[in-house]
Amino acid sequence: MTIQPYLFFDGKCEQALEFYKKAIGAEVKMLMRWKDHPEPTPGMIPAGAENKIMHAQVEIGDTVVMASDGQCQGKPDFQGFALALHAKDEADAKRLFGALSDGGQVQMPLAKTFFSPSFGMLTDRFGVSWMVIVVSAEAARAAA
Repeated sequence: MTIQPYLFFDGKCEQALEFYKKAIGAEVKMLMRWKDHPEPTPGMIPAGAENKIMHAQVEIGDTVVMASDGQCQGKPDFQGFALALHAKDEADAKRLFGALSDGGQVQMPLAKTFFSPSFGMLTDRFGVSWMVIVVSAEAARAAA
């Protein structure tokens, strides 16, 4: 069984994908615009959204995240969850955290915690919450 996040950027998907490509090395594996819908149903395509993204699949590390412009209302609402991004070491965490927080808001700066040598939380410029973490060697062994 697999669970994949599906993010609806409500009209800002293309900007978000470009940002994630530069910030964290995301790779767009599939992208379909509303105008390319193989079986358009009247009223299904949001007005004026023909060039917006109907569906995209993006690889971030070993994870596939799906994304869309959704109904293109311009008000993305990402509440009640965060994406946890595992960094390989403290330098990687600092780089990823800095890139994702550019234009966003830091909730908790990167810091050493009882569970990680480097952990921080932020909301990026698109409203997506992230937790950047370096998994400690002890935690990695315990999970194995």
